[in-house]
Amino acid sequence: MLLIDKVAIITGGAAGIGKATALKFIKEGAKVIICDVNEQAGNAFVEETGGAIRFDKVDVTNRQAVQAWVDDVAAQFGHIDVLVNNAGITQDAQFVKFKDGQMVGQMSEEAFDLVVAVNLKGVFNCTQAVVPYMIKNGGGVVLNASSVVGLYGNFGQTNYAATKFGVIGMTKTWARELGRYQIRVNAVCPGFILTEMVLKMPENVLAAMAAKTPLGRLGKPEEIANVYAWLASDEASYIHGAAISVDGGVIP
Repeated sequence: MLLIDKVAIITGGAAGIGKATALKFIKEGAKVIICDVNEQAGNAFVEETGGAIRFDKVDVTNRQAVQAWVDDVAAQFGHIDVLVNNAGITQDAQFVKFKDGQMVGQMSEEAFDLVVAVNLKGVFNCTQAVVPYMIKNGGGVVLNASSVVGLYGNFGQTNYAATKFGVIGMTKTWARELGRYQIRVNAVCPGFILTEMVLKMPENVLAAMAAKTPLGRLGKPEEIANVYAWLASDEASYIHGAAISVDGGVIP
């Protein structure tokens, strides 16, 4: 059990990679607290695990709500050992779209701001709320969800790519700042993963995604969760400031 008696909080933990990570952490002996904005999914997950996790409805863009949540978790458990900044959204659109010499569309300011608020500021809010508790406890682990899109960009994802590049930048900066406190900070960059959202895509789109992957298939949420669990454990005690691709070879 890699994470025996560790207290881990996971944002966006009610579905997809976040849910798989919570299940993996429980299996490895951690006490797991998740947050999500989807209250129905969060409560269903608590029932599914027989109450093995704690769920709280928290919007990571709301700094006051995040701080209150983290303070409450620390008060209940006495310490926080691992933070997984998993919460994220997409709002895809071309930056500008032209047809017959005329602009017919563009990414809206609202779509840009919303993705930045969740994917980038949310990571900032949660980490800044948790780190003081880790420092007082003598160390900890912060794991940030980036993406292969944060390494090479992607058509129609100006906002998403900007946040995932930004997450890597924050990861490397925090590694420099927080290492002295024995807080390890790393980012994970998933490729095409079969989450609930992806499974709703048309078959031809899924096939195209698999074709772009040298291993010839899409990844499973559990395969990302396994990496998070290892990075959170003492087995990865000298991994710090890294952005690790878990993508079946999309980024060689």
